[in-house]
Amino acid sequence: MAGSYRRQMLESEIQKVLSEALRNYKGAGIDASLLNIVRVELSKDKRYANVFVSSLIDSMKKEEVVNWFEENKGYLRTAIAKAIRLFKAPELRFKADIGIDASLRISRILEEINKEKGEESE
Repeated sequence: MAGSYRRQMLESEIQKVLSEALRNYKGAGIDASLLNIVRVELSKDKRYANVFVSSLIDSMKKEEVVNWFEENKGYLRTAIAKAIRLFKAPELRFKADIGIDASLRISRILEEINKEKGEESE
């Protein structure tokens, strides 16, 4: 139980550190403050962190967002190592977050169902 709580606290702290690192990023080409860390899932042994990411930039595809994070993995892992006291900073694995897309798809399906019900009642 206590290990689970500690892991959740570390996940939360890693998410905060990564978000802060994105706000302070001074690289060329992209405004990193428009990239989001949706959630972090730390492995039980705390060696790996799955980082779910998304973007507020409409022109960027999910693959481009993940590739940007992969290219800047060293910067982000260094930020974690400096901010959080761990034996070893976790290896970061970036994945596109599908939560927003799934919720939009569900809302479209519900709208279609409501339209069909409205047409049947008329």
